[in-house]
Amino acid sequence: MLIDIIAGARPNFMKIAPIVRAIESRAAAGGPLRYRLVHTGQHYDARMSGDFFEQLGIPEPHANLEVGSGTQAEQTAAIMVRYEQLLLDAPSALCPVVGDVTSTMACAIAAQKLRVPVAHVEGGIRSGDWTMPEEINRMVTDSITNWFFTTSEVANGNLRRAGVADDRIFFVGNTMIDTLLANLDRLKPPPFWEELGLKPGQYFVTTLHRPANVDAGDAFLRLLAAIGEGTRGMPVVFPVHPRTAKTLRELGSGEGSGGSGSGSRGSEGHSRGSDRGSALPANLCLVDPQPYLEFNWLVKHARAVITDSGGITEETTVMGVPCLTLRDTTERPETITIGTNELIGTDPSRLKPALDRLFAGQWKKGAVPPLWDGRTGERIVAALEGLLVGTRPNG
Repeated sequence: MLIDIIAGARPNFMKIAPIVRAIESRAAAGGPLRYRLVHTGQHYDARMSGDFFEQLGIPEPHANLEVGSGTQAEQTAAIMVRYEQLLLDAPSALCPVVGDVTSTMACAIAAQKLRVPVAHVEGGIRSGDWTMPEEINRMVTDSITNWFFTTSEVANGNLRRAGVADDRIFFVGNTMIDTLLANLDRLKPPPFWEELGLKPGQYFVTTLHRPANVDAGDAFLRLLAAIGEGTRGMPVVFPVHPRTAKTLRELGSGEGSGGSGSGSRGSEGHSRGSDRGSALPANLCLVDPQPYLEFNWLVKHARAVITDSGGITEETTVMGVPCLTLRDTTERPETITIGTNELIGTDPSRLKPALDRLFAGQWKKGAVPPLWDGRTGERIVAALEGLLVGTRPNG
């Protein structure tokens, strides 16, 4: 029985890898499912995608929709048109989607209109912030999802309050953590580790890409200045997201020497704030976007992570690394109530007091949320076999 597995952006690769492995493992033992890996091409660079496929053991996609860049509406429309045609040419029995990117929503809509049921991995998470495109993607996807595979009891509660029956909710854990735990022993330092003089516990990692943080140049510079001051001169390794690189170019502040805005592998490209004669803090080390194994090496050995990402807060929680999130809301509250994450907000003045607590040894230790144990992919595939081959619930 053929099911589609949808990937559209870098975070999706980490989330689908455990599902792919579980299907292959169970199929080798006579399991009934086979899969078609569909890469929408929402975010695509041959070198960066190649790194992820190779490092995470993901096969080359069976189909690449190659939608490329564009506005939210342009990407949504292109994905729907091309995925619809794929289903018309070769139907599948189920469309599992992961996360909350544009591809997640667009493929769910196209599938449902052709009467292909949808399963949402990471269903039910909510930030409550409708200014985030991801929140709209989550809400639309969940409104037309048949079966939900959830990461937390908080997500379960969100779905129940929306009227979703319990027999459509499967609390399975977190596939991103499956990938992390499977690769902890394979993490490796990036090529610039020694050149920048990095030592475990003696540097920070920061990632910033949310519009509220990076789109307005003056506000972005104030935030970077607060990071530079609050980290007390320690190196701050800053893999530069393409959106962030665009703002840096407009500010004339430069990028990593390998072109950090390109989205390429470029793990060699890096520079310090002082190297550029710019307004950036001298301890800020701009580097290109990193492959999975190198990036998580940096996170694992950092003093702390300063970010506006959601997924990184999950990884830091499992690795026991303090995390400061520069957002006013989060769709992953368990990383705060259970894990090592704290919500600092987007006001730069709130960062230094939080970092002072960190330097004073007053940061919470945190714990790992339930079922974040590395077996989520197996639980998902076992449930799918029961749904598609066994007794199938309504909805």
